[in-house]
Amino acid sequence: MSKVDHHYTECGLMNVFISGIEVQVDDDGDEIITIPAVNELHRVIAEGIVSHPKGMSGDELRFLRTEMGLTQAELAQYVHRDKQAIGRWERGEFELDSSAEALIRRMAIEKLKLTDELGIDELSKRSVPSAQPQTIKISKVNNDNHTYELDAA
Repeated sequence: MSKVDHHYTECGLMNVFISGIEVQVDDDGDEIITIPAVNELHRVIAEGIVSHPKGMSGDELRFLRTEMGLTQAELAQYVHRDKQAIGRWERGEFELDSSAEALIRRMAIEKLKLTDELGIDELSKRSVPSAQPQTIKISKVNNDNHTYELDAA
């Protein structure tokens, strides 16, 4: 078995990379990548989205919304918008409103029980539109407490 860096697009995001993923070879000689503890991995990805210093993308908004178990209509109620606004933000048709983004980041910290302790003041500073996509780098670690660790967001 060898370990590789894996571009994890299976979550719907194009900016997530995991290092240390084990590659196995099946009987036909094909390489197989298995992602263990997907729920834990998605929690770490959510931490990366919430903590990165630039505004979140529409795909990242969709990821957080679905991880929180909310429909577009439910999220719209929390941020006092209509569900069409949420859809437009997720599709990248309009920039995500900075105030709504700060609230969504705070909601994700609470609902997903993230370890990020950023206050609303810091979250507000980070919730500004940016043309720069943020790479989320994660390492697979083998210890008793954590399966994944956020390297950089």
